Amino acid sequence: MSCFLIGSPVPGMMIRPKGDQLEIRYSMSDPESWNGFVQNLNAFLSSYNDSHQVQLNDDCPPDQYFIQEDSGEVRNNPKRSCQFNRTMLGDCSGLEDRFYGYSKAQPCILIKLNRVAHFLFAVTSLSKSSHYVDVQGAKRPSHVVCLQKEDREKTGPLAYFPVNATFNLMYYPYYGKKAQVNYTQPLVAVKFLNASLNTDINMECKVTSNTLLAGSERDKFAGRVSFKLRIDGQEAQ
Repeated sequence: MSCFLIGSPVPGMMIRPKGDQLEIRYSMSDPESWNGFVQNLNAFLSSYNDSHQVQLNDDCPPDQYFIQEDSGEVRNNPKRSCQFNRTMLGDCSGLEDRFYGYSKAQPCILIKLNRVAHFLFAVTSLSKSSHYVDVQGAKRPSHVVCLQKEDREKTGPLAYFPVNATFNLMYYPYYGKKAQVNYTQPLVAVKFLNASLNTDINMECKVTSNTLLAGSERDKFAGRVSFKLRIDGQEAQ
């Protein structure tokens, strides 16, 4: 029988691409300023290619945990993993737009939760069986909210991929690197469609849920990440 951590501790959260001190800053007119972000995303997403996922991982039924119990002292290893295909990231997959929006003022940011072995989201019903990423703070239960800390008008409209912006339950629990060698973390991509130019946009993303405990004041970075976005360029006439 496995022991699972339900609802606590809250996993940490990270973004991709990686920038200096969690700052994504570039100029649309200078490819060298954003090429590093593009290469970082390409490298990070290589293991999410559909052909790779189909070969190694299972096409799992959604909205339910993928629990693989051991039998007494007999370990059920290696444990299987569920597919997270790169195409699920839509406009932020890098497949149709190889620059992930960085050549325009429409950059993509990928959000992921850190791996915590045997962690399960606590849920109360199938209608609350996934945890959402929601930038701009729409009032929906069980989601990750990304808020502009100051003037929200700077953020502009956003698009989410997958469109329901969830970390589906089928990717949990994670059993550890040795037991689950092909595991790939679920992602949510956030695409800024019309962010303000030539100004700092301070964002914070955090896990919020009716059934998930918030990070404590002692660990303010549990279940959340802050980053700065700045896009320099000429405003459209």
